[in-house]
Amino acid sequence: MNTQHQLFPRQIFRAYDIRGKVSFLNAHVVNAIANGLAKQFIEYGQDTLVLGYDARLTSPIYAQILKSVFQANKINVIEIGCCSTPQMYFAAREVGGNGIMVTASHNPKDDNGIKWILNAEPPTPEMIQAVGDFAELEFYKNNQIEIAEDHSHQIKSEFCLSYQHALLRDVQLHRPLKVVLDGMHGSAGRCADFVLQKMGCEVISIRCQHDGNFPDHSPDPSLEKHLKQLQEKIVLHQADLGIALDGDGDRVVILDEHAQIISPDRLLSFFAQLCLEAHPQHEIVFDVKCSTMVRNTIEKLGGQATMIRTGSSFMRKYISETRGNAVFGGEYAGHYVFNDGRGYGYDDGLYAALRLMEYLSQQKNKTLSQVFEQYPARYGTEDTYIHTHGVDPKKVLDLVAQRSDQFGAQVQNIDGVRLDFENSFGIMRASNTGDFFTVRFDADCEIGLGEIRQKFISMLGDEYPKIAQDISNAK
Repeated sequence: MNTQHQLFPRQIFRAYDIRGKVSFLNAHVVNAIANGLAKQFIEYGQDTLVLGYDARLTSPIYAQILKSVFQANKINVIEIGCCSTPQMYFAAREVGGNGIMVTASHNPKDDNGIKWILNAEPPTPEMIQAVGDFAELEFYKNNQIEIAEDHSHQIKSEFCLSYQHALLRDVQLHRPLKVVLDGMHGSAGRCADFVLQKMGCEVISIRCQHDGNFPDHSPDPSLEKHLKQLQEKIVLHQADLGIALDGDGDRVVILDEHAQIISPDRLLSFFAQLCLEAHPQHEIVFDVKCSTMVRNTIEKLGGQATMIRTGSSFMRKYISETRGNAVFGGEYAGHYVFNDGRGYGYDDGLYAALRLMEYLSQQKNKTLSQVFEQYPARYGTEDTYIHTHGVDPKKVLDLVAQRSDQFGAQVQNIDGVRLDFENSFGIMRASNTGDFFTVRFDADCEIGLGEIRQKFISMLGDEYPKIAQDISNAK
């Protein structure tokens, strides 16, 4: 491949993984990244790792490129085939916590990416950039790449079985449940279907066979419009709950028996209660996009509430470093990490669903919607993307922080600017990957939601009217 007219895509090296369009993350770039990863694993004294990949059409090809480079660098590769990211994490435990996953998670079909763990820890942003530095040098050497002819997705049943057995040992259902499972054509649905059936559930599975064309939509369950088919099946079959997994299975969305989505804030509050009842006064971790209800719930239960920046890898690393004090962590994006003596300290959408199902199966006369009555539904916006309109994001965020004083808000600068009030919050963050902000508002009532939005509009209206107008128009 001639690289004279292609620049190395540094923008795909993000804060917590490598991800981008395959037009940027092509075979030549993957080869360069593989050399950077091999160098990093060797520097950390590691010579064995597991290698998995998701359902995307390019994932088996990219995995083969990675394997060839690793083996050329005397690194032993255990191929676990097409699998979920949690399965990769689980398999990596047997080889010192070293593993690589080719995946772009919930992104559209034309994207791909790479995430990894080293010594059972996710890479720091600095480690990711170090791989990028070395890969950039390797890229311009213009090495020839041999791509294997067989690009099919390989299912390695033995790795799915060992993962299944671990879940079956951990979680016990006290009565059978009827479940609708939506795998969204990703790499997690097939194994999840087997696990649920082995637990005695009646399973109605949809889109559980992997298909990298993602014929319906991207494998992102956080968008309500992607859940219509799942909702119809829940109602039709009168199921106890619905489970939707994202493209690589590390995120989950849960729906109750009425096909109503249980928001991540409500799930996180419930899981916090579950873990704090067994481990009083321990720490619960959540990201900056979670509602005030989460913090209030944790503190009411006597737990330590800790807010950190968004990014599941940051959460896993933080929880690991607490050496057992943090028993649970969750993100608004649908990542849930159990560290309560059960689970393995990484985000697994299926495992989170199973822990909820275990609790539900113990309630003889309660439905899932009744379980969550203690956590009222919030009024909030989804993550909304607002263009910067060419303005320096730091100046905008600094202005919000300065003007928040007039409203008596509690200001958090962990990740962007978050303003907290008694029963509402708003957050504005600069993107790591584009010229836009991510904005989210949340309140306990519709009037409160409008009020918090209006506060941000009033703070920005004079200096940045276009940004203020976009916030006004956001859904």
